[in-house]
Amino acid sequence: MPSAQDPFYVVKYEIQDSIDKLQSTFHQWQNTSNAAEQGRLTKEVRAGCESIEWQVDELDKAIAVASRDPSWYGIDEVELESRMTWTSSSRSQVVTMKKALEAGKGSSTTSHSSMRQELMRLPSSRQNDTYNQYAARDNDDFIQSESDRQMLLIKKQDEELDDLSESVRRIGGVGLTIHDELTAQDKILEELGSEMDSTTNRLDFVQKKVGMVMKKASAKGQIMMICGLLALFIFLFILVFFT
Repeated sequence: MPSAQDPFYVVKYEIQDSIDKLQSTFHQWQNTSNAAEQGRLTKEVRAGCESIEWQVDELDKAIAVASRDPSWYGIDEVELESRMTWTSSSRSQVVTMKKALEAGKGSSTTSHSSMRQELMRLPSSRQNDTYNQYAARDNDDFIQSESDRQMLLIKKQDEELDDLSESVRRIGGVGLTIHDELTAQDKILEELGSEMDSTTNRLDFVQKKVGMVMKKASAKGQIMMICGLLALFIFLFILVFFT
């Protein structure tokens, strides 16, 4: 249901007020017998008709724009048809008064009954009060529905935020687990590195010991070979000279 604060209704109430004032001035024009007063009222009514026609035309343009996509402006086809009917009725009332001005004072008596029938289409003050009451009630209903809709949206957003918060907590927990695992792996790698350094040092020490043993073993072998050769020389010397 459209709100009473809808720009259409704001302009509509202003135009309706102008039509009410124009109707009063038009009745004065019908009932006056003073030529000067009639001339002044004629100008006033004609200017009022032109102003109202321009306002109604602008309102029709706005309705034409809204008719392209009524749902975007929060109205339905029934409301759109009601607005078009009101502008058409307002324009016909203004045209009727303009025709009466053009016909002049002389023909006003014969067309008086028809003019009254046309002008009776204008809502009375009591009808305006009733309409305003309905508009106010519709406005309250609209505000209540909008409030309910906003509350539902807020509730849905709260639920989505709760789900998002829970997801963030889960991701945070997984991150902490990964961090702990990486820390443990880093400690294991550090211990493995320390053990490798210790093993390397031990291997170097063993290699040095082996090298020293091999050096010692080589020197002793040479001495034994020299001793053996010396013994063989002595044996051959004795064998040659004493046999």
